[in-house]
Amino acid sequence: MNTSTIITPITQLISAVEKADSAPKLYETVVELANCKSLEAIPTLIQVLGYNNPGAAVAATEGLIALGESVIEPLLRSLDNYNYGARAWAVRVFAGIGDIRALDLLTLSALNDFSLSVRRAATKGLGNLQWHQLPSENIIIIQTQVLETLLVTANDGEWVVRYASIVSLEDLYQSIDSTYQDLLLKIIHTLKEIITIDAEIAIQSRAKLALKKIDNK
Repeated sequence: MNTSTIITPITQLISAVEKADSAPKLYETVVELANCKSLEAIPTLIQVLGYNNPGAAVAATEGLIALGESVIEPLLRSLDNYNYGARAWAVRVFAGIGDIRALDLLTLSALNDFSLSVRRAATKGLGNLQWHQLPSENIIIIQTQVLETLLVTANDGEWVVRYASIVSLEDLYQSIDSTYQDLLLKIIHTLKEIITIDAEIAIQSRAKLALKKIDNK
């Protein structure tokens, strides 16, 4: 009986990542692993998020997002409070997938993370949540919570976070049932207020565009 280990293509790709001996080689091997879109790649791609290699982390992030909701549970289990870099990249993954199980992390990151890029990603992720994953009776409750968060991030000191807030407010408006007029009107009021008080032209313009899209709903 042959008991030798069977070397599969995905095993070879994982091994190549583990054996990469330079930053360019690591990036190259991670891109190849991510492109295979195999669930077997998830643990290795998650591990790459903690490496000090932004290029490889971007490739791993894109690969994990492409794999969708299968990534959520193992990524949540892997979060390490002592590895900020890995958590920051994980937030980007959660934001890109929009799985409702990441709601708490996205909310905390949008409100409290010291990195503007992480706050921006988390804020944008709140507008990308997959509402069909919730029981129908819970949707409006969570949407209300998300709106309250976005009302805070809309006043963030960094314009890129405010910009992401507008995008998410528009997305949230499109997802709220038309019977909840109080929430819809609050979003409209917020966008109009942003146009009036925000000093950034880009922010004003994006809020105007959001209102235009809402009017055409």
